[in-house]
Amino acid sequence: MAYPYVSEREVRLISKHLGDPHARALAAAKQNGRYEGLRKALEMSPDQVVDVVKASGLRGRGGAGFPTGMKWSFMPKDYAKPHYLCCNADESEPGTFKDREILRWDPHLLIEGCLVAAYACRARHAYIYCRGEFFEATQVLARAVEDAYADGLIGDDVMGSGQKIDLTVHVGAGAYICGEETGLMNSLEGRRGEPRVKPPFPAAVGVFGMPTTVNNVETLCAAAQIVLHGAEWYRQWGTEKSPGTKLFCVSGHVNKPGNYELPLGFPLMELIDDVCGGMRNGNALKAVIPGGSSVPILSAEECRTCALDYEGVSACGSMLGYASVIVMDETTDIVKQVRRMAAFYAHESCGQCTPCREGSAWVTKILKRIEDGRGTEEDLETLKELTTQMVGTTICVLSDSVAAPVHSSIDKFRNDYLALIRRGERVGVA
Repeated sequence: MAYPYVSEREVRLISKHLGDPHARALAAAKQNGRYEGLRKALEMSPDQVVDVVKASGLRGRGGAGFPTGMKWSFMPKDYAKPHYLCCNADESEPGTFKDREILRWDPHLLIEGCLVAAYACRARHAYIYCRGEFFEATQVLARAVEDAYADGLIGDDVMGSGQKIDLTVHVGAGAYICGEETGLMNSLEGRRGEPRVKPPFPAAVGVFGMPTTVNNVETLCAAAQIVLHGAEWYRQWGTEKSPGTKLFCVSGHVNKPGNYELPLGFPLMELIDDVCGGMRNGNALKAVIPGGSSVPILSAEECRTCALDYEGVSACGSMLGYASVIVMDETTDIVKQVRRMAAFYAHESCGQCTPCREGSAWVTKILKRIEDGRGTEEDLETLKELTTQMVGTTICVLSDSVAAPVHSSIDKFRNDYLALIRRGERVGVA
């Protein structure tokens, strides 16, 4: 069986070797073209590398979708202070499982991407911050880093260019909040994993108080391919505002869940019906969360016109986010699933901000009360008011991540809530 499913609709630029254990070895990686992008980058100036990535239109694949080349350009243009690159491999958003697969199957592509970005950002040291639970993937990555050091691809004289770039694999302790870039930097420094107030932004004051760029695994892998093949090559896929391909993590009630690399702008219903083999057991589609559990839920009707790029998903009232597509059929208990998401965020809140610390716990308690048949219609208005006050009032967006699925589910699936409330009223649940 292919890994685990492969569709003819895919454009496999960075996922081509997923599932191939031979691709982990350095010799095989070189045969697959790894480090040719780095070689080309080293023949250019750092600013020229940034310009190529800018021209490609590559946007960050970690959720925010910020232009990657522009982010790199914010770094100081001199070496007066140490510069750092941080690769965010703390993949922990529910529904997301793409970055760990790159680490597991094609680690040298990520290492190459880190080196290309470090060179472009004038960073002498790169860190790959891995989620603590990624034991196997981290072991594979660490071995690949050792092999790359031994081959002169990392270290004091990268590929004989005279450039010094070191790379360290750092394993976190499994805290969701450390996936936020400033929380990641605090953790990397050995401090409590809590987000920092911005400004100052990482490009000015980042890890160890020095200029820092933080990029997602998929972003760096794409950047290495762009430098090798050019900006126009990358722009042949996707849309004008959302160029290139994207790894979509599809889970839930489909026949073929998995990772699929598709051009941005791909129709959501074609992803479900064609690429993923349709709905499991022939059930009807009820809802989709298009970007991981922290974005608003789409109803089945909204899914019919949804194009999977940053602008298309936004036009339908949600966000592309991590492109973690969670598909739910007609048998899904929406209230239960939203309560589970809220409980996750309540557990993972660092507790620094009151609206998040108190609000996420309060939301979870109310949802549990409704789920158990002890809720009232007034609880729905309380939830909407509470989640509205949780948006944009905290240092990071974890609080917003609680609000999005709760608020959207009440708006679009109010009858699911009312059914539980009225059932509780009929049986006299106290």
